Amino acid sequence: MLILKGGRIVTLGEDCKVIEDGGLVINGETIAAVGKSGDILAKYGNKEGVTVKDLGGRLVMPGFLNAHMHLYSSFARGMSIAGPSPKTFTEILERLWWSMDKDLMTEEELYYSALVGAIESLKSGTTAIIDHHASFGMIEGSLDVLEKALKDVGIKGSLCFEVSDRWGPKARDASIEENVRFIKKNANDPFVRAMFGLHASFTLEDETIRRCVGEAKDLNAAFHFHLAEGLADVTDARERGYKGVVDRLYDLGVLIPGSLAIHGVHIGEPEVELLAKCGVNVVHNPESNMNNAVGVPNVVGMIAKGVNVGLGTDGYTPSMLESAKVAYIIHKHERRDPTVGWTETAKMLFESNAAIFSAHFGKPMGVIKEGAAADLVVLDYYPPTPITPQNLLGHLIFGIRDSAVNTVIVGGSEVVKDHVLVSMDEESVMAKAKKVAESYWKKRS
Repeated sequence: MLILKGGRIVTLGEDCKVIEDGGLVINGETIAAVGKSGDILAKYGNKEGVTVKDLGGRLVMPGFLNAHMHLYSSFARGMSIAGPSPKTFTEILERLWWSMDKDLMTEEELYYSALVGAIESLKSGTTAIIDHHASFGMIEGSLDVLEKALKDVGIKGSLCFEVSDRWGPKARDASIEENVRFIKKNANDPFVRAMFGLHASFTLEDETIRRCVGEAKDLNAAFHFHLAEGLADVTDARERGYKGVVDRLYDLGVLIPGSLAIHGVHIGEPEVELLAKCGVNVVHNPESNMNNAVGVPNVVGMIAKGVNVGLGTDGYTPSMLESAKVAYIIHKHERRDPTVGWTETAKMLFESNAAIFSAHFGKPMGVIKEGAAADLVVLDYYPPTPITPQNLLGHLIFGIRDSAVNTVIVGGSEVVKDHVLVSMDEESVMAKAKKVAESYWKKRS
């Protein structure tokens, strides 16, 4: 049993409180009690086997949750694309990402690219991620490699393999089987869960989608797919005879409750209403959308229509703080309206992501309360102005940086302590990753 005392605890959740000189009890992987330090110590401090840690007035929050990540993108950092710069989003996909994932073909490449993303996620305060994987050079067993990386580092995650028809029937079939196998294997794993991955509508044939829907139904699994990130998705659906991409996926049975539709940049109001009706979550990735110049999704309108909109990073960054900062300002800029951004960003970061992860993992996450997952971030932040549940986002946006992450606790275990990764030597991992990446880059040159 671990007792944390002397912290400034922000509980989040429906009954969010800021507890000055707060304390909490961690029993195994679960939060057992929360309250004032004195009360916590009086009740639990003399029990056998208790360890007490003084937080020295630091800020304590639930760990950040990343609702869409691409761990394999780690090896793209600094990598150049031969020839002229891509002019469209489709060219970016074809010449960078699709080329890259086809060349990922060894366990070592998958393992170290995942380790880098997992470590950097933890050190920026993220305690769980939902990853969308592609390595068409190694499909079978690829998710096991990612699972090992996550568990070795100490971060929770949900994994899937993106099914696509772009590399032919053999790769398609193997991708479907990898999803099926991993979902069956990890159905009840408390640390690493699974979803059924699809790439995007425009790279999938109707028959492939129907097959995936049948498999997912038998497994009671939700989908994780890209939705209308670029206009190619919309154009393709219409050319196939559908009103649009959302209508196509609805007609084919993909839009089931709990699924994650990533981006949703190019969808209209009727499509938003259909997503809300179906109970499909949309995940906003503002930095990635800006980098790929695909546009700004109508997040404000989606939330107003009742869509649960979460927040992710799309592999652009491991930092949810960074993503939240950009989400906060991009909609103000796009709409030329300074009144938007605050409510929507707070809802995505604190409420919607918590709802997505809690439902998927089957345990309260993104909140500090009795019975919730013991996934926490302790920040070297001593607010120079009052901090309240109402102004917490202002402190995160304007006052807190990733460098403030002092301690990260996942499943009741300290995985980052005094800014240092506990599970392995970070410097050695990065040195090894560099060698693996160099070999991988040579293969692509």
